[in-house]
Parts: sequence; structure tokens; C-alpha cells
Amino acid sequence: MSIPQKGGGPIEDYADLVSFFSSGEKPKDKWRIGTEHEKFGYIVDGHKPLPYDGPCSVNAMLEGLKRFGWEGNYEGETIIGLSKDGASVSLEPGGQFELSGAPLEDLHQTCDEVHTHLAQVKEVATEIGVGFLGVGSSPKFSLEETPIMPKGRYGIMKRYMPTRGSMGLDMMFRTATIQVNLDFSSEKDMREKLRVGFALQSIATALFANSPFLDGKPTGYLSYRGHVWTDTDNDRAGILPFVFDENFGYENWVNYALDVPMYFVYRDGKYIDVSGSSFRDFLDGKLAALPGQKPTQSDWADHLTTIFPEARLKNFIEMRGADGGPWQRICGLPAFWVGLLYHQDSLDGAWDLAKDWTMSDLEGLRFEVARKGMRASIRGRSVREVSRDLLALSRAGLVARGRADKSPDEAIFLDPLDEVVATGRTPADVLLDKFHNEWNGSIDPIFDEMAFF
Repeated sequence: MSIPQKGGGPIEDYADLVSFFSSGEKPKDKWRIGTEHEKFGYIVDGHKPLPYDGPCSVNAMLEGLKRFGWEGNYEGETIIGLSKDGASVSLEPGGQFELSGAPLEDLHQTCDEVHTHLAQVKEVATEIGVGFLGVGSSPKFSLEETPIMPKGRYGIMKRYMPTRGSMGLDMMFRTATIQVNLDFSSEKDMREKLRVGFALQSIATALFANSPFLDGKPTGYLSYRGHVWTDTDNDRAGILPFVFDENFGYENWVNYALDVPMYFVYRDGKYIDVSGSSFRDFLDGKLAALPGQKPTQSDWADHLTTIFPEARLKNFIEMRGADGGPWQRICGLPAFWVGLLYHQDSLDGAWDLAKDWTMSDLEGLRFEVARKGMRASIRGRSVREVSRDLLALSRAGLVARGRADKSPDEAIFLDPLDEVVATGRTPADVLLDKFHNEWNGSIDPIFDEMAFF
């Protein structure tokens, strides 16, 4: 999750809230790709949770990575992340290690960035006895034994989450994802991309389903991470119906965000708990914890990082539906969405495929893919069939980008997803088969099977 946002003076009027989003508009030749991925750290000796402090720890990982030119990000004297050249390494609540990549021009650069990051992580981790898993849910560690990272916002969220849903703490401490951040050129372009993102996010969940285990045993879900989001905090999660309105625009997102309950306000290096209050009240100077104070643009940017729908609008668009996974799938997620959204014919084709789906269809699919993956269906078509059509559109979009000056073509990063469709088996299906057969019902082999190194 994000570090405190910086910059931006007082919010003078409503237009300042809207301009946060419109400021992201870029001409097509300036569109970039920002890829994020999370992974679970563990102590190799005994497969134990990775603590924050100690010789074999999150802290030691962060300090060790400084040798590669990363600079520390701190809360007080505590290191809570790293930054370098437009990229950052940050910590999720349970110590999930996240790379938030720099905005890059093509998928080859994205995969080079991931490869370089993992090579650096491997060098430090092997020195101190740490491993990392590429899966979407923590397969073994209980909530009680999972440490909380020393970031002020996480203490606030940990207290608040159980009041809003049954699985908020699982989301915080025991899930990991891959995301991609993409650009838009105008309000119309944003509208077209975001509605396709919401409509098809469950298809991405199925293609990347890789979280069938919790507490050492199968959960009954192929994407337990996807299931968790169905009851985490429905004030700020899920599918947003207004995104599909014909005239949806920046102001609609502003009005939605103003009424999403806040978590905190960051002041003088500290997080102040304002959980449950609205940003609308903050604009009027009516926060009980900060009487008379009004928000800055940094406060608005902070608040927007605490909204968790299936796709998210900032001054770029985030696609949020995929489970964490190994190197090839980290590259596959941006490939899937870049192919669909960065080429107008593919974008139009994707919308034609989904435009008749109702909110009831979409909500039903969201619940079903978490359990069934490729075997889920919508409007009489299996997700496997729909995925095949979407991958063809995505591949055409990647080819049309004309990045053939680099070998291989960007479309090669879709190959792992083509395999899922060809076999009808998600990564989670493969893991479950191994659990019930060659692993003999033990979860520990996953620490070899799904380790990054």
C-alpha cells in the first residue's frame, strides 16, 4: 500500500478535486506501463513468517537492498520502504514485499525491471536465509502468527476492518496481488478504459487464480484472494455501477470518493485516526479529530489510496483483479491489459463482448470465478471461452503497438495465459492437483514449488 503522498497545497474548491484526475491526461505517445507485484517473505529454515526486525527479517531485506542504490523511506526512524528512479519497494501490512515499478514504455522494459528486482532480492535474501513465494494468498501462516508492519496506517486499518466485513484482516495480512497502472488521454478515453476494466476484472481473476490454500489446507476457492474481496469493506470495494453510465466522468468519481469513509489523516509524521469520517466533512472543517482544519491536495491523494474497487481511478487507472504469481505471470498481467486498452480496436472489441452484461451478471461472475476459475460462466458462455476471445483481442492489440523492433514481440508475454485457456486449468488447479497427489496433503512443498528462487 502507498506511502504518504507529498506535495499539493490547500484545496480551494471542488475543481481542485476534479483536476487531480484530469491532470493525468496524456497523449498516446506518452502512455506508460506501471507494474506492481507483491510476494510473501518467509524464513527458509522451518518455513516461518518473516518478522520485521532481526538478522533474518523485512528490515534486513530493506537495508540490504540499499547496496543497489535504493534510498530508504522512513516513518520517524523506521525504514518502511525504498525508492529509486521512479520505482519503489513498499511493505503490505503482513510484510508482503511489493515492487511498484516505474512508468515504462513497453513490456520488455517491464520484464527487465522485474528480473532486475528479483535478482537483487535474491542476492540479499540468500545471504540472510529468506525466501519469497509467488502466490495470491499466504498458504500456511495464521493471522495470529503473521506480523504487522510498523506503518501507522496499518494499525488504524487493523482496528477498523473487522467492523466493516468478515475478511478485511485476511485481505491485509494474507493476500498478494499483481496490478498494472495505465494512462488515458481524455475523460472519454478514461471512461471507455475504466468500464472495460470493471467489466472484465473477474476474467483476469480467473486467468490468474493462484490462491487455493489458507492455514495449510485447501479453501474451496481457486482464488481465495478474489473471495476475500467479496466481504472486506463494501464501502470501498467491489464493482461500481455508476462507471457504466453513459456520461460517467471525473466528477462522478469525486462524488463517490467524498463519501467513502476515511481511515486517517497524516500530519507531522503521524497518522491520525479518523476512521469512519467522510472527506466531505473534512472539506467543511468538521472532523472531530481535527476541528476546524481543512484538507490539502496531499490529503486527497492519500484518501484515494484507501479506496479499493475492482479497478481504481487516480491520475491513471489501476487494474486490481489478479492473484500474485511467478515471474512469467507478473509480466502476463500488464500484457493482457495493455493489449486490450492501448489499442482502440481491441478496446472496442472488449466492450462489444461485455456491454450487454448486467450488474447482476457481473456480481454473480465475481463470486463464481473465485471458486470455479475457468469453469465459471456468464450469459451461457464459460469464462474459458470468453478468455480465449479476450486473449485474441489482447494479442492483436500488442501486435498493433508495433514493438517488433525488440525480440520477441510483446505478445509473447501472453503465452502463459494462452496455456490456461488451452488446458482449462488455472495455476490454482495445478497446485491443488499436486497437493492431493505428489505432495501427499502437505503444504510445505509449496515453498519449493512457488518460490521465486
